[in-house]
Amino acid sequence: MARAVRFHQHGGPEVLRIETVDVPPPTTGEVQIRVRALGLNRAEALLRRGSYIESATFPSGLGLEAAGVVEAVGNDVTSFVRGDIVSIAPPLSMVRWPAYAELATFPAELIVKHPPELGFEAAAAVWMQYLTAYGALVDIAGLGRGDVVAITAASSSVGLAAIQIANRIGAVPVALTRTSIKRRALLDAGAAHVVASDEELVGARLLEIAGSKGVRLVFDAVGGPAFEPLTAAMSPGGILIEYGGLSPEPTPFPLFNVLGKSLTLRGYLVHEIIRDPARLAKAKAFILDGLSDGTLKPIIARTFRFEDIVEAHRFLESNVQFGKIVVTI
Repeated sequence: MARAVRFHQHGGPEVLRIETVDVPPPTTGEVQIRVRALGLNRAEALLRRGSYIESATFPSGLGLEAAGVVEAVGNDVTSFVRGDIVSIAPPLSMVRWPAYAELATFPAELIVKHPPELGFEAAAAVWMQYLTAYGALVDIAGLGRGDVVAITAASSSVGLAAIQIANRIGAVPVALTRTSIKRRALLDAGAAHVVASDEELVGARLLEIAGSKGVRLVFDAVGGPAFEPLTAAMSPGGILIEYGGLSPEPTPFPLFNVLGKSLTLRGYLVHEIIRDPARLAKAKAFILDGLSDGTLKPIIARTFRFEDIVEAHRFLESNVQFGKIVVTI
């Protein structure tokens, strides 16, 4: 028996409950960990509200990131033993493998022995943000030294991870945020430039920054009317990678920018990295190297107790956080 967060109907943070549940042992190919910290993601709020790409089966668990200590392993698992300190890359299904629990079970291929000096809280804040950003910037776009990359929703955990990865490669990260309130924090986090989309002409400002070569990559979580000025500032042959849809407004197709510059507009989910063992192995190696040499360092916005999961989700949906929200057990 162990405590787990579940919900029995869709709704706001208040539908989340901490319940005591039976926890079966891990089966073939699985590892069970005693969770010490959880990383929160917007996907979990979407599942809770009934608007995620996956559907909940009630009562449903949730959660995509955790760090802790190996409690037990499946009878065919040889790469981990009880007592190992580990974190998890996000599973393809959080309904099948929910992380919000004292004991949680995951496929062995998603378990990672992270640098022990990282600590549980930081380790719980690693894999979703860095895998998402790596998949777009490195695996798909092949971002290179000197390339200009525009990063929307830059103060999110994924946005901050993208800034760090761009700097590690030697690219030029341009952070887009709605207002100037977070400008100083974004510059301190490694952004080469900050554009406040509610206060500046985005397209003109990006062209001023990028110069004649333009913005090679746009890494966008928002969509909406910004597609027009973003693509207007892109270089010929550039790529816009869309991984979210935060804007409530329709997203127009910028036909003439796409035609005139031979642009690529591409949808992306981190699942395509997670489900491909070879791509996932390369991503893990890149991220672990960055964690070890200090070029990648999770930024934690705020930490909550497990018992305060409802309040943690309220904070998640406030959109005022800078970095990752972590819950400790």
